[in-house]
Amino acid sequence: MIKVPTKSLTNVEEITDFVRGCTFFGTGGGGRPEDGIRLLTNILKKTGFIRWIDVQEIPDEGYAVCPFLMGSIAPLTNQTIEQMKQIGLSEEMKVSVNLLSKSVEALQKFTGVTANVIVPIELGGANTPTALAAAMELHLYAVDGDYTGRAIPEVTQVTPHIYGREPYPMVSWDQWGNICYIEKAVNSSMAERIGKYLSAAAFGIAGQAGYLMPIRDMKNMIISGTLTECFEIGNLIRVERDQGRNPEDAVLRKTNGKIIFTGTVSKKEWMDKDGYYWGYHEITGTRKFEGQKFKIWFKNENHIGWLNEKPYITSPDMIIVVKSSDFEPLYNPDIQVGMEVKVLGIPARKVFLTEKGLELLGPKHFGFDIEYMPFEKMVETS
Repeated sequence: MIKVPTKSLTNVEEITDFVRGCTFFGTGGGGRPEDGIRLLTNILKKTGFIRWIDVQEIPDEGYAVCPFLMGSIAPLTNQTIEQMKQIGLSEEMKVSVNLLSKSVEALQKFTGVTANVIVPIELGGANTPTALAAAMELHLYAVDGDYTGRAIPEVTQVTPHIYGREPYPMVSWDQWGNICYIEKAVNSSMAERIGKYLSAAAFGIAGQAGYLMPIRDMKNMIISGTLTECFEIGNLIRVERDQGRNPEDAVLRKTNGKIIFTGTVSKKEWMDKDGYYWGYHEITGTRKFEGQKFKIWFKNENHIGWLNEKPYITSPDMIIVVKSSDFEPLYNPDIQVGMEVKVLGIPARKVFLTEKGLELLGPKHFGFDIEYMPFEKMVETS
């Protein structure tokens, strides 16, 4: 029996704090925070609370499942909207359900295995709240943790993959109600590709579920305590602002982070490609960075940063962009030319500093001929 939840959210302010923290660790991706707030607020109206449980409080018996949102976070273009019309799709046809709840239900039906615990795949403004909401809707345990400790673009860039676990069988339930099953794939990368193209075929986001495993195995793979960490960071930013202080110093102390650039967004390039949101943000320096340039490459999330055209920070370290005015973390599609921003560097989760972790999330995985170096050392040598 579970003694007590690690944390219960009981009002909209706490939900907003939590989603703000998820957005912070989302490193520019992880889904739109407004969607996460709206979904959890609707659940709160029905249940009176949102809760998660420490992993050690969860019984070992049973199974854990990992639901996640899959697809590009790019805005819809006029060309895409026209394509949707040509095959008879309209905004009014979208299903008004939690896609992750439906994907979990479908996976249980497909496999005949009943899940007891939901584990978020990542931290992000929509992906984490949606997984949490699915747990509440399905009356399952929501564990205080996730499989990445940040947001990632590919379903294989997770701790289960580091430990040799495959994501399939998987289920996809898209925003129109199309349901697809992936019983097996030749490898995890192919499962990711199939899942991503299912979401691309649906012109956006699909809810998918996989990594169905015994709870005992999940406990060895999870990055524990990250949901509580998200709430604490989001709450800290709000409280510091409410008390008339700049949240910067308090957040940097708590995360062991550094401000690595300050400036104005001077250029933005993006494309919707293969089910991902690809592009660059360029920032022209202000204050002590006057006369300098910083460039960030993103694939949904931020992964490579250059200072004056030299590599400066890369994944698995976290590149987080916040508003200069109030330290609010920014979701990449919302970043626009003219914004005054600060760029933070946050150290990587230790599990991703292993050989396998760097293979999955280091700069060479994304096609860049850059050797990973912890950004703290890069800052020192620069």
